[in-house]
Amino acid sequence: MHQFLHIFFSRGEVLRELVFLAFLVFACSGPRFADRPFRFLEQLGSRLAERKLLAIFSIAIATIAIRLSLLWFFPAPYPQIHDEFSYLLAGDTFAHGRLTNPTHPMWLFLDTIHVNQHPTYMSKYPPAQGAVFAIGQLLGHPWIGVLLSGGAMCGATLWMLQGWLPPRWALFGATLVMFKIAIFSYWMNSYYGAFVSAIGGAVVAGALPRILHSWRTRDVVTLGVGVVILVNSRPFEAAFFCLPVFVVLLVRLWRRGSPSWRVTLPRVVVPLCIIAILGGAFMAYYNWRGTGNPLVFPYAVNEKTYFSTPTFSWQKMGPPRHYANPQFEEFYNGAMRQYWLQSRVSSWSKGVSKAAYILLISIFFFLWPTLMVRVLASFRVLRDRRVRFLIVQTALVFASFLLVRARFNPHYTGPVVGSVFALITQGFRHIRRWEAWGRPVGIGVTRVVVLFTALLAPFNFDNKTRFAPPDPMQFRVQFTNQLDDTPGEHLVIVHYSPQHSVFREWVYNGADIDGSKVVWAREIPGVSLQPLFDYFRGREVWLAEPDASPPSLSHYDASVKPQGG
Repeated sequence: MHQFLHIFFSRGEVLRELVFLAFLVFACSGPRFADRPFRFLEQLGSRLAERKLLAIFSIAIATIAIRLSLLWFFPAPYPQIHDEFSYLLAGDTFAHGRLTNPTHPMWLFLDTIHVNQHPTYMSKYPPAQGAVFAIGQLLGHPWIGVLLSGGAMCGATLWMLQGWLPPRWALFGATLVMFKIAIFSYWMNSYYGAFVSAIGGAVVAGALPRILHSWRTRDVVTLGVGVVILVNSRPFEAAFFCLPVFVVLLVRLWRRGSPSWRVTLPRVVVPLCIIAILGGAFMAYYNWRGTGNPLVFPYAVNEKTYFSTPTFSWQKMGPPRHYANPQFEEFYNGAMRQYWLQSRVSSWSKGVSKAAYILLISIFFFLWPTLMVRVLASFRVLRDRRVRFLIVQTALVFASFLLVRARFNPHYTGPVVGSVFALITQGFRHIRRWEAWGRPVGIGVTRVVVLFTALLAPFNFDNKTRFAPPDPMQFRVQFTNQLDDTPGEHLVIVHYSPQHSVFREWVYNGADIDGSKVVWAREIPGVSLQPLFDYFRGREVWLAEPDASPPSLSHYDASVKPQGG
C-alpha cells in the first residue's frame, strides 16, 4: 500500500494534479473561455453521437488507432505475472486447434503456477480470454487480441450507454472509458484479458433496457451472448452481475401490463433457454476434455491439486501441502496463505478494512484525478431513479469481492465497467447544469475534465512498472529471443536462488512443448535432471539464473555450481 501511495503522490503526480486543479478553478471563474473551439467539438461530437452505429465503430477504431500510434513509445507488452502466462497458454492451445493438451512425460520439471498438468496440460482459467489471445496469435501476435478486444470493449460500452443515456452523453462516457482505461491502463498493456469480461458486462447491461422497451428477440439473444461471455471469462463476478438483471426481467414478465405470454414466451423465454443450453453444453464439453468430468472446471482441479487456502472467506484453511520444488512451497504455503489470512473477512473490522482497500484502489483506477469531480454529484445520482438499477448492480458486484480469497485487483471489475461509467457520466450530466454567481460553471468543469482526462492518460500509474526497465522478466524475453535466433532446439534449466521472488516465475511453456524451439524447465533440489536430458536428447542445454545480477544465460555445465546455489 505504501508503494502504491508513493506512486500516486510522487512529485510529478502532485504537480499534474495541481495543474488540473488550477484549471478547474479557472473554469469556474471563466466557464466560457475558449468557448468557440469547445462548442465546435461538442457539436461535432453530438452529430456523431446521433449516428449511433457510426459512433460505435468510430470509438472502437479510434482506440485501436491511437494505441497503435504509440507503439514507438509504449511497445507491445511482455508477460510478467503467473496469470498472464496461463492465459497465453490457453490462447496457444486454442490456436493449435484443440481445447487442451496431453500431460507431458516430463511434467514434474515443467510444472508451474496456475497451470494444470493432470489430467491434462492446460490453463486453469475459463476459456473466453484465451480465445481472444488465440485470435491475436493467428493474426501474428497474442497482443493483437488484446488490442482488438480493447477497441471492442469501447464500442460495446458505448452501445450499452446508448441504452441508458442520451446519445451525446453516451459518447461522452465512452470517450472517458477510452482514455481512462482502454489505451493506457494495464488492461491494454498486459495479458490479464480484462477487456473480455468488460465486453460481456456491457452487452448484458445494454441489452436489458432495450428488452424492457421493445421485447425484441435480437436483444434477448444479445443478452444471452453477453452472459455466455461473462460466465466463460469471470464466472464468479458474472453471477452477482447477472442476478439483478434476471430478477428485473422476471418481475417485468409477471407484472401487470407486461406483454402476454404469447409474446414473451417465443421472444424471450425460448431464446434464453436455447442460448443457456448451447452455452452450458459447450462448458460441459470443455470441462470434460480438460478434467474428464463435465461438471468439474479446470479451476477447481487446480485449486484441489495445489491450494490449501480455500476460495471463500467462510471456508476453513487446510493443512499445508508439500511440493517437489521450493518455489511452490514458498508460493502456496507462504505467499498464498499469508494473503488469505490478510484478506479474509473474519470480523467486522477486517470487513471494513478490506472494503476500504477495495474502495481506495477503485477510486484511483476509475476516478483519480480528473473524474473525482463527479463525486460532488454523488448525492444527486443516488437519488436518480433512472440509474438506480445500475447502482444496485455495481454495489452487488463490489460487495462480492469481500467474499473471496484473492487480494483485490481492478481487472476483477471488468463486468461492471459499463455500469460504473454510466454512473460517472450521469454525475457529469448533473454537474453540467451547475450555475454559480450567474455563471454556467458546470460547462467549464466538464470541458476541463474531458481535456485533462485525455492529457493525463499517458501518465497512468499502473504503467510505471510495466514500462520502466530494468525488469527481471525482460531478461526472460531477451533470452527467448536470443535462443529463437540461435540454430537448433534448446532446453533451458532455470536455477533459482533462495531469495527468488515467487511472483517472477520463468518456467512457462507453450501448448506444443515437444515442438517448441525453446523449452523451459525447473531445477528441483535433490531430483536428478538426467531423465529430462534423456527425453530432450539432441537439444542444446542452457542454464538460466534469474536471480543473478544481472540475470544470466549460459551453457549448462553439470560440474559448475550455479550462482546463488
